Amino acid sequence: MIKKITVFLFFIAFSGSVLAQQTNNEEKKRFIDDLLSKMTIEEKVGQLRLISVGDSHPLNQTLNEIEAGEIGGIFNTIVEPDLSQMQDRALKSPNKIPLLLGFDIIHGHRTVFPINLGIAATWDRNAIGKVAQVSADEATSDGLNITWAPMVDITRDPRWGRVSEGFGEDPYLTSEAGRIFVEKMQKQSLKDKKSLVTSVKHFALYGAVEGGREYNSTDMSERKMFQEYLVPYKAAIDAGSRAVMVSLVSVNGIPATANHWLLTEVLRDKWHFNGVVVSDHGAIRELINHGVASDPKDAVRVAINAGIDMSMNDEYFLKFLPQLIKEGAVTETRINQACRHVLELKYDMGLFSDPHRNLDPKLDIDTMFADNRLHRQEAREVARRSIVLLKNNNNVLPISKNAKIAVVGPLADSKRDILGSWSAAGRASLAVTPLEGIKHAANNAQSVDYAFGANLSNDANLYRFLNLYAEITKFDNRPADKMITEAVDKAKKADVVIAFVGEAQGMAHESSSRTDISLPASQKQLIKALKATGKPLVIALMNGRPLTLTEEYAQADAMLETWYLGTEGGNAIADVLFGDYNPSGKLPMSFPYNVGQIPVYYSHLNTGRPRGTENMGKYTTSYFDSPNEPLFPFGFGLSYTDFNIDFVLSSTEMTKDSEIVVTANIENIGDKLGTQTVQLYLQDITASVSRPVKQLVGFENITLKPHEKGQVKFVIKYDMLKFWNDKMQYVAEPGKFNVFVGSDSTTQNKQTFILLDK
Repeated sequence: MIKKITVFLFFIAFSGSVLAQQTNNEEKKRFIDDLLSKMTIEEKVGQLRLISVGDSHPLNQTLNEIEAGEIGGIFNTIVEPDLSQMQDRALKSPNKIPLLLGFDIIHGHRTVFPINLGIAATWDRNAIGKVAQVSADEATSDGLNITWAPMVDITRDPRWGRVSEGFGEDPYLTSEAGRIFVEKMQKQSLKDKKSLVTSVKHFALYGAVEGGREYNSTDMSERKMFQEYLVPYKAAIDAGSRAVMVSLVSVNGIPATANHWLLTEVLRDKWHFNGVVVSDHGAIRELINHGVASDPKDAVRVAINAGIDMSMNDEYFLKFLPQLIKEGAVTETRINQACRHVLELKYDMGLFSDPHRNLDPKLDIDTMFADNRLHRQEAREVARRSIVLLKNNNNVLPISKNAKIAVVGPLADSKRDILGSWSAAGRASLAVTPLEGIKHAANNAQSVDYAFGANLSNDANLYRFLNLYAEITKFDNRPADKMITEAVDKAKKADVVIAFVGEAQGMAHESSSRTDISLPASQKQLIKALKATGKPLVIALMNGRPLTLTEEYAQADAMLETWYLGTEGGNAIADVLFGDYNPSGKLPMSFPYNVGQIPVYYSHLNTGRPRGTENMGKYTTSYFDSPNEPLFPFGFGLSYTDFNIDFVLSSTEMTKDSEIVVTANIENIGDKLGTQTVQLYLQDITASVSRPVKQLVGFENITLKPHEKGQVKFVIKYDMLKFWNDKMQYVAEPGKFNVFVGSDSTTQNKQTFILLDK
């Protein structure tokens, strides 16, 4: 009887929830239908315009257009009194429709966290969630309500500059990071005052540009798209992302901004996305350069009919859309549809009832950028989780706090570079550099000596490129040999040398593609001179992409990948160097031996003549001048302790209605507390199409004391075995599967199960 009552009460509660949702949807539809009926064509078009205040669109012009109902959203303004004034003017417009207020919040807002590649290197869902939550909290405290993030483009070519903004080469890891960003930023309800609407980007295939060259074209089979490259976008949309930003590139010959198949047939019809589709900055104008539009008016027609709702940094919508509607080239139904998407989002955000959400019209600049608004502890925790230990010969690390240390290199004391790219709301003056962090953590700051050592590069053209809009990258005019001599003299007096080398943040940014991803010659010469001193040499990398480091790896006694760690980066680096924190980061991208291997990634397909095949002589898939494998594989990262991992399967047979539990047993066999990321990979041995040699399907973190044992469990489900076959059907096929469990993608620790045909 009690069970029946419980079921009945659950049914009543569930039914009530469904009815409430239905009522809310009906109220929303009535509200928006009524609003649309009152709006002129120009006002509807206005809702489709995103404007950035600046030289091309001064504040007074912007305010007047807002009041006329000709702007739907503002981006790139983060001063609350200005935002408040704009929202005031929106409420004076004919239909009093509030504005979307957007900003690029890529890896933090006021508090800058590690670049996204570094965030992915945590392989820690809690750390990723912390970044997203703090970022949203800070942004919404500034009155912002939408962001152009997360970026979930799969990136397998480190020549591409925007590698730094993504989560790496793997669909599963990237999907998990993107999903968490969406959930933690948007919260459970968009009406939550701390909810920040996400715009997953760049849809689609932006990270697959040919040659790693920014804005280049992409050409890819539909099966590969759905199997790998589209997976993270779909995960973010399934998580509830209410906006999508479109890629600047062409996809199979059609620019994404003009691609009806991509924006309507896939995104709307197949995936049932009901949010707002936003063009990237200037993308509609660029359709003319792509050769798919004859003039600006034609570009507007092509973009809106393909499925673009909002035009970022709009130049043409207001000018040409009303005319295109009169001519019948664009239907009013399509404009109503796009406008409805925008209005529904604003309604769901609660902007019609609370347009000034979190805005303080009297907030002064000093308060806005005050140190006490930062989340330093959270930033430090995530930053040190991001650091990857790549080498540690003879336990050079950790360093004694009593040691005499020589800190050397052009990046050791750069406040701007440690923030990384896309950190526009962060203040460099509030960042902690590696030198500052090391001095603060050492028992005696006087025991830490510093030398600049070398310029980032001796190439004047590089400095012109980096300082094109503002002088932010320092060039030391002293002769190169004098700088190296100074560094060597200080190194000789030290117990250990730490060289901070890599890239200026502007070298790992949008429109910062490279054909040579090695360290510049100036830094190579510095490292060679430091190595010649015979002192233990720690190389700490600061970079936004995998680099070719074969020479440096051989020279270093220890090597750390520190990325660009953000506001608290220097303190986090010191925590790891001195052993206050045991590094646990894992690489989210493979690091090649040389640029000629690109793309090099772990989940490649097998071939008919795989390397290592017996009795094939030289006729295998290999280079005669380089290994096939990367220098550092995906998922790789060392620790100050060691772990043993083994595992068992709950069954060696599986059906579509059953599951297999993987129990991994982990033991810390070292003498330090440490965290290991246990990684689960699958291989479909025989299928109707070639399948990857390994595919990541799960990961979990476990922290163990010295000599402590622990367990991690995974569940292999039927859907995890599915793939897109040659008929574009998403299926799992009966047969044998290998299960791999280990600490990186090279693990050969495997067992096998069979998927039965029943």
